[in-house]
Amino acid sequence: MIRYCGRDFTSLELAQMQALIKDNPQFNRSQLSKKVCTIFQWLKPDGKLKDMSCRVAMLRMHEDGLIRLPPPTNKKQPIRKIEFTPATNPQDPIFAQVNLIPELRFQIVSKPNSALWNEYIARYHYLGYTPLPGAQLRYFIYAGEQLVALTGFGAAAWQTAPRDQFIGWSHEQRKNNLHLVVNNARFLILPWIKSKNLASKILSITARNIPDDWEKRYSIRPVLLETFVETKRFTGTCYKAANWRLCGQTKGRGKLGPAGKISVPIKDVLVYPLDKRFKKILKK
Repeated sequence: MIRYCGRDFTSLELAQMQALIKDNPQFNRSQLSKKVCTIFQWLKPDGKLKDMSCRVAMLRMHEDGLIRLPPPTNKKQPIRKIEFTPATNPQDPIFAQVNLIPELRFQIVSKPNSALWNEYIARYHYLGYTPLPGAQLRYFIYAGEQLVALTGFGAAAWQTAPRDQFIGWSHEQRKNNLHLVVNNARFLILPWIKSKNLASKILSITARNIPDDWEKRYSIRPVLLETFVETKRFTGTCYKAANWRLCGQTKGRGKLGPAGKISVPIKDVLVYPLDKRFKKILKK
C-alpha cells in the first residue's frame, strides 16, 4: 500500500495502472487520469471525477519509478504576469465608521470579472495573486457602488495540527470530510478604505452567506471555515472580533520543509464554525 494525494493505492491497483498505460499507447496523460478515476471510482463529493488529484498522483508515481507515463503532449505555459490597468487605480478614499458608510453588497466573482479580481489581489494584497486550489468562491464587496474589499475562499489545508486537534478527527475522518472545511485564502480591504470595524463586519456577513453560496455552486454545505494569519504582519484582530477561534500556530515548516527548521512564516490558525454540530459532522 502506498499513499499519494490523500489516497492509498494497492499493489494490484498499481499493476492495473501499468496495464492500462501499456494497453493504450494512444492515451495522453489527461485521458489516463480520467480513466483511472473511472476504474477506481475516485470521485469528488459531488460525484465528478477527481481528475486533477489523480493526475498529480500519477505524475508522482512516474517520478518515483512506479509507473511510466507517456511524454506530456502540452508544454507548460509560463505564468503570465498580471499587468496593472487603470481599472484598479486607487479610488476616492473613505474615512468613516462602518455604520456611516452605505450598505455592504457582496458580488460573487464570475468569468467576466475574474481577471479584475485577480488584478486587484495582485496589485494590493501582500501575497499577490496565485490561483486558488480546487473548489472556490471569490467576492467583490461594495459599499453602495464603491468597491471596498475582496475575499477569496478555496480548498482547506490537507492537514494542520492545530485545526485537526481542535476538531479531534482521525486521519480517515479527515480524508472523508475535508471538503466540508473551506479556507479563507485571501482577504483584502483596499488601502484607501479606512473604516473602523469594516473587516469584522465583512467576516460576519460572509459567515452567514457562504454556506448557501457554496452549496448552490457545489452541492456541498461546509460546516467550518479556516484561515492562516501571518503573526509578524497581523494580529488577526478583525477575525477575533468576528468570533473566529484561535486554535494555535503553525510550526513554520510549510508543506515540504524539514522538521525542526522554520522555512516559512509562522501563522496563527483560526477557525469559524458554520454549524454548531460541526465536530459531530466532521467526525462521522
